[in-house]
Amino acid sequence: MLSVENLTCARGGVPVLAGVSFALDAGQALVLRGPNGCGKTTLLRTLAGLQPPLSGSVTFPEDEGAYASHADGIKTQLSVTENLAFWADVHGHPLPDDIFATFDLEDLRDRAADTLSAGQKRRLGLARLGVIGRKVLFLDEPTVSLDGFSVRMFADFLRDRHLAQGGVAVIATHIDLGLDAPELDLTPFRADETTAGGSDEAFL
Repeated sequence: MLSVENLTCARGGVPVLAGVSFALDAGQALVLRGPNGCGKTTLLRTLAGLQPPLSGSVTFPEDEGAYASHADGIKTQLSVTENLAFWADVHGHPLPDDIFATFDLEDLRDRAADTLSAGQKRRLGLARLGVIGRKVLFLDEPTVSLDGFSVRMFADFLRDRHLAQGGVAVIATHIDLGLDAPELDLTPFRADETTAGGSDEAFL
């Protein structure tokens, strides 16, 4: 479902990673490891198509990718239910009622998002992944602001819902999510920064 071949990617036009290759079948996940600044975010953004690679290829079914970063991506003036309904409508899917229980949002359905705690906002942001219907998830430190209970809840969602239904996930995290997933240490793929890069793409 996801194939990455000899990928070289850059930040601000400067090569960061080179020669990255891996493949994931339906139901599989991959955990990215490496020290801060090694290129995990750059790789995820390149995989998701948010910035062009310098070379190599990324292949997955069209319109099936979704990228989630440190930002919660919620509309603070809307309620929890209205936020999830908005994302479901954008992607043309009905809002699954069980998504509230999956992310422990049952008692917060009518709460305005701007009144939620940091952890509650994070759970709401991650709940979007359960309503958009995308099969290929690129997740950058998804458990930021989550307590241990919520981390396990998110891991259960990935394992028992997303992966069990044939999805794939590439995850940059320093947390053990308890998934039966291989790890890819990006340290050996660090590029020679003196190598000429491509266009100086925007890095948002």
